[in-house]
Amino acid sequence: MNYCSHCGAGLLLRKPDGDERLRHVCDQCGLVHYQNPKIIAGCIPVWENSILLCKRAIEPRYGTWTLPAGFMELGETLEAAARRESWEEARTHLAVEGLFAIFNVPHISQVHVYFRARLLDHQFGAGVESLETRLFREHEIPWADISFQTVSHCLRLYLEDHRNRDFRLHIHDIVPDAA
Repeated sequence: MNYCSHCGAGLLLRKPDGDERLRHVCDQCGLVHYQNPKIIAGCIPVWENSILLCKRAIEPRYGTWTLPAGFMELGETLEAAARRESWEEARTHLAVEGLFAIFNVPHISQVHVYFRARLLDHQFGAGVESLETRLFREHEIPWADISFQTVSHCLRLYLEDHRNRDFRLHIHDIVPDAA
């Protein structure tokens, strides 16, 4: 950040009084510009014993498979964001059945939240951010072509809970693989 969104003056990087972190602070009007993590909301849409995945039509990871998910908008609830993203990416009609997983991804300042969801009908299709959508049974999931580590973890946890017939809330930190 270079300029204050309130008055247009230049910003300084300093610790405001009573704070422990460096922040962008306007020396002119005193406004502190907080930068916070982005929230990604999505669903695990299920039809019978299959999971609906979307092939990405956008970067990053163009052409790989993912769960329908995306950035939460201002004024939305988590569940509303997950429903909207599922509609935008996979044209689904679904019933959200409960919060399933929260992944903290601090190295990219994101939190990913996934809900279990049941497709209400067999109607779905590719939205503008998807090349295609498809139902996958467990043995068909293209693990080598899954888009993100959070999606892979989410799918594995879901399948394990499904086999155990015991769905619980999962909370995990995702850290980059050591090189």
